[in-house]
Amino acid sequence: MILMTRTGHAGRWLVLLSVCLAAMTMPLSFTGPAVALSRIAAGLGGSPLALNWVTNAFMLTFGAGLMAAGALADNHGRKRIFLVGLAAYVLAALGCMLAPDIVWLDMFRALQGIGGAAAFAGGASALAQEFDGQSRLRAFSFLGTSFGIGLAFGPVASGLLIDTFGWRAIFVLVAVLGVAAAALGLRTVTESRDPDATGLDWAGAGTFTIALAALTYGVLQAPQSGWADPFVLALLGIAAVGFAAFVIVERRVRRPMLDLTLFRFPRFVGVQFLAAAPAYAFVVLLVLLPIRFIGIEGMSEIKAGQLMICLSGPLLILPLLAGQAARWIAPATICGVGVLVAAAGLLWLSRVPAADGALVLIGIGIALPWGLMDGLALSVVPKERAGMAVGIFNTTRVASEGVALAIVMAVLSGFTATQLGAQGLASPAEAAAAAQLLATGNIAATIQHLPMAGATALIQAYETAFDRLLIVLATINVLTAVIVFLGLRRGSAPEQDTAPLPACQEG
Repeated sequence: MILMTRTGHAGRWLVLLSVCLAAMTMPLSFTGPAVALSRIAAGLGGSPLALNWVTNAFMLTFGAGLMAAGALADNHGRKRIFLVGLAAYVLAALGCMLAPDIVWLDMFRALQGIGGAAAFAGGASALAQEFDGQSRLRAFSFLGTSFGIGLAFGPVASGLLIDTFGWRAIFVLVAVLGVAAAALGLRTVTESRDPDATGLDWAGAGTFTIALAALTYGVLQAPQSGWADPFVLALLGIAAVGFAAFVIVERRVRRPMLDLTLFRFPRFVGVQFLAAAPAYAFVVLLVLLPIRFIGIEGMSEIKAGQLMICLSGPLLILPLLAGQAARWIAPATICGVGVLVAAAGLLWLSRVPAADGALVLIGIGIALPWGLMDGLALSVVPKERAGMAVGIFNTTRVASEGVALAIVMAVLSGFTATQLGAQGLASPAEAAAAAQLLATGNIAATIQHLPMAGATALIQAYETAFDRLLIVLATINVLTAVIVFLGLRRGSAPEQDTAPLPACQEG
């Protein structure tokens, strides 16, 4: 049995600083390439599908790898997985900076996601060992705020770097922060692991990863090839079989990567829906809005980054305030109301494009539950299996983000194609291809594809489709808010030594 010697009070907060520095780079790795997508397309070329993978390759491997990384952290040591993950993450970021073409960039982005998954799972599960009770709530509120810092300043920092040094410079910033986190973590993080761990559930990890990859690839390919295309149907079939196999494997192994019995508890289900909520209210906008602002509306990267601060700025402060408010207000109420506020912001944005107030309202809605999410996730499993808790919750969160982004891009392309056809600008086949180009913000290539259509008509079709998409996203978030509120207030988590939040017990 391997035990952990807890560090002193000051040392624990240095551990928190190390993990927060690493966490801050994750949204930078997500928002930076989104802001730079037009420049990347101009520099490296590539089809709309290949350009979509600049974002999705990172999200896919990050989401698919989190549960496995959490299990590895419990088995082989949280500090070890944290540092190994950071090393891979930094090296992949440098590879992205040097990528000679879009294929190499996509591959390095996939490797960066794997390293990021290991770093985040190892770091977050290490935090769970260092802090208890209310101090753990505060620590994870800081972790949420660090994400907010990355999200708030990521678009502006990326815009400044792109404007001054070119798009490759955004990966240098990520590498520098990653090195700083690793240097601090090497000195401060205490090694720990689960004494009852029995090894990684390779069958579960493999079936889940294959299923998620096939689903994402199929959804991304469908707008280009059609939903009835044999290749797309094959990918979706593989995804269905893979997820079914994953469930069978997890029900049979003695030490599952995902304990399916937890889904009997309404609170656990509510936490998983809460994990998915930001995907459709917030994360997809981090990619779609820079494409619209820069590629469609012709804004500069810096101006687009300033607008994005309205969306992500609330994450700088509100997660900490919400963590404090959870002492008096049930997290179910805070989280449910937050998701409803985000839905209201989406509806407002559909009526007034680029409205600062709408972006702020969405940011407020997502920021309210942001600082509570990780603490709630840790309260549903035994403390010694913190790696599994972090892995399950963040796999749900990031996998939802990757799949949501693929689905939303497909829906936006479909809505845009419908508008192009309704305006008589293109035949169905031409409209589908043109919509794919518009979805990546490439107006010039779209005009070449449809020479009879003017830029004004193309932009109008795109904006109408975008507004309809926002209404769909708002509807999804209203339904999610109801499920989250009912799930967190009804039923309880299994009885475990997890130091659950007092406010959770009130609800």
